[in-house]
Amino acid sequence: AIDCGANVGKITKRMAVNAAIVYAFEPDLNAFKILLSNTRDFPNVICLNKAVSDHNGVERIYFKNKYNENPEKWSTGSTLLLDKPDIDKNNFTECEVVDLSEFIQKLDKPIGLLKMDIEGEEVKVLNKLIDLNLHEKIRNIVVETHERFPTLKKPTEDLKKKIKSRGIRDIDLEWA
Repeated sequence: AIDCGANVGKITKRMAVNAAIVYAFEPDLNAFKILLSNTRDFPNVICLNKAVSDHNGVERIYFKNKYNENPEKWSTGSTLLLDKPDIDKNNFTECEVVDLSEFIQKLDKPIGLLKMDIEGEEVKVLNKLIDLNLHEKIRNIVVETHERFPTLKKPTEDLKKKIKSRGIRDIDLEWA
């Protein structure tokens, strides 16, 4: 299983009970520290302090306006998107970004579940997975989409049309 946007590990732990191995990606360092603590009793969880997208590199991760008041609570909104509403464009850190398609290709084994809540990168990642037919290696994909962000409305609509036109049934965009 792969948990992209694992945050503090609530879903990761549920996956770990039912999966042989869980790869948990979380770029927010405060959330990542809690994720490590929350999954320390699960030897089958591999925690990666990295963001997920459709490319490799190093990018800024931006924090919510209220982040400094309560980093654990507001870590759920940390994002690579500079134009995401309600972020502080002056409050960021740099993090490693992993191309999920490349990661899945290197795993070279089927995946039972892929969960994505990556604050706006979902459309890019899913388009690449579909274009490379990698979604066929994944039994179930559950995604929280972010079309409520103005710049993601049309790309999300286009992705939904692509999924429907190709008859793909294993991607749930209504998960959260």
